[in-house]
Amino acid sequence: MKKSTMPLVGQKEMPTARIEGKRFFSFCVTILAAWGTFLLLPVSFPWAARMMTSIVVGGVILWALEPVPLGLTSILIIVAMLLFDVVPMDVAFSGFASPAVFLIIAGMMLAQAVNQTNLVKRVAYYILARCGGTAKGILAGILLINQIQAFFIPATAVRTTLTLPIALMLLELLKTQENHNLRKLILLGMAFGGNISGTAIMTAAIGNILTVELVNRYLGMKISYFEWLLYSFPIWILLIPATWLLLVKMYPLEPSAQSFPQLKREMENELQALGKLQTKEKKCLFIMVATVLLWMTEPLHGLHPSVIAFVGVTLMAFPVIGFTTWEHVVKINFNTVLLLGTTLSMGYALNESGATDLLGEIFSAPWIGPILQHPPYAVIFVVVVAQIFHLAISNVSTSVVTLLPIVIGLSRKFGVDPFLLCFVAGLTSLHGYILVVETMPNLIVHSTGLIEQKDFIRPGIYMTLLTMFVTVFVALTWWRWIGLL
Repeated sequence: MKKSTMPLVGQKEMPTARIEGKRFFSFCVTILAAWGTFLLLPVSFPWAARMMTSIVVGGVILWALEPVPLGLTSILIIVAMLLFDVVPMDVAFSGFASPAVFLIIAGMMLAQAVNQTNLVKRVAYYILARCGGTAKGILAGILLINQIQAFFIPATAVRTTLTLPIALMLLELLKTQENHNLRKLILLGMAFGGNISGTAIMTAAIGNILTVELVNRYLGMKISYFEWLLYSFPIWILLIPATWLLLVKMYPLEPSAQSFPQLKREMENELQALGKLQTKEKKCLFIMVATVLLWMTEPLHGLHPSVIAFVGVTLMAFPVIGFTTWEHVVKINFNTVLLLGTTLSMGYALNESGATDLLGEIFSAPWIGPILQHPPYAVIFVVVVAQIFHLAISNVSTSVVTLLPIVIGLSRKFGVDPFLLCFVAGLTSLHGYILVVETMPNLIVHSTGLIEQKDFIRPGIYMTLLTMFVTVFVALTWWRWIGLL
C-alpha cells in the first residue's frame, strides 16, 4: 500500500499559529510598554511630551520584535503621532521632506545601477587573486573589498548583499566544514567588515546620515562629507587591521588549512572570464568617481550630497550617456525609505513636543554633570552608554534617533556643548557586533544559515571593546590635535 504523502492537519497550521501567537504577544508587550511609559512619566511635563515618548518606546519595541515589516511599523508610528495630536501634521511628515531621505533613495538607486555591471565582482576577484592564496590573505581581501565599496555604494545592507555571494563561493571552493574556523573567519570577516565600512564615509551608513541631519535640525550645525571623513578616518584606519588581527588570533587554522593556491588560480580564472573592462563598466566607474569627488568637495560648491547623488543617478540612467535603464534603477527597498523618514520625523517630534527636555530630565543624575563637563570623560561616558543602548535597541537607525535627543537633553541640562557628544553617540551606534539583529551586515550574513548567533557573541564582545578603545584613543589624540575635543 502506498504511503500517503498528504501532510497532517496540524503540520501546516502549527507554524502559522505560532507566528500569529508571537505577533499577538509582541503587540501586547508594545501596548503595555507604551501605556506604562505614559503613566510613569512625570505629570508635570506636557501631555504631548509624555505621549511622544510613549510612542517612541512602542515603536522601538515593534522594530525590535518585528511582528510586522519595518515599513508598516513606520507607518503605524506616523499614524499614532497624528491620531493622538502629538505634533502638527507638517512635523509628523517632516522627516520625509528631509534631504537625508532623498540621499538614501539616490544611494540605493546608485547601488542598483552599479549592480548592473561586473565592477563589484571584478574588484573582488582582483583583490582575492592577489591575496587569496592564504587564509589570512582571504580575510584581508574580504575586509578590503567592504571598505572600497563604501566609497561608491551607500548603505551597508546593499554592500553586504552584493559581496556575500563571493564569500559563499569561497566557502564552496574551499569545502569548509560546519564549525570550521575558516568558515567563521570568512563570515565574521564579512559581517564585521561591513559594520566597519560605514565609519569614515558619511554616505556609507544610514546612521551617519541620520546623525548629520539631526545635528543640523537640533543644533543648527552642518557636518560635511569631508568633515565626517576628517573626524573619523583614524578610527576606520585603525579598526581594519585590528579586526583582521583579532579574528586571526581567535580562529587559528592548522598549517594544512592555511594555504590555498588553487583558490588564487580560480580567482584569476574568474577575472579572466570577465574579460576587459566593458564600456558600461567604464561609464559606471567614471560617474561614481566623479560623484565621490563632488561629495568630498562639498565645502567648495555647497551642493548637498543628495543633489550630487541624484546627478549620478541621472547620468547612469540617461539614454546614450548612461549604461542602465530607469526600470532597473527604481527597484529599491521602500521599507528602508519609510524607516528613515519615520525615524527622522520621530526625532523632530521629540524636539517639537518637548520630549527632548523630558528625556534629559529623566536620565540626568547629579554625578553625570561633572563627567559631561570634562570632555575626555564625556567621550568615554557616551561611548559606553551608546554601546549599551545600541545593544538594547538592536537597530542602528532607532538607536541614533532616540539616543541623540537624550544626549542633547543632558547637554542642555548641564550646560555642555552637545555637538561632540552627538557625533560620538552617532558614530558609536554604527558598531554592533554581539547580536545578529544589531546591524544589517550581521543579519544578512546570519541569514545564510552557515553561522549561528552564538558564533557572534565572543568575537562580538572583543570587537565592541576594541571599537570603544580605538574611539577613545582617537578622541584623546587626533580630535584634540584638530580641535574637536
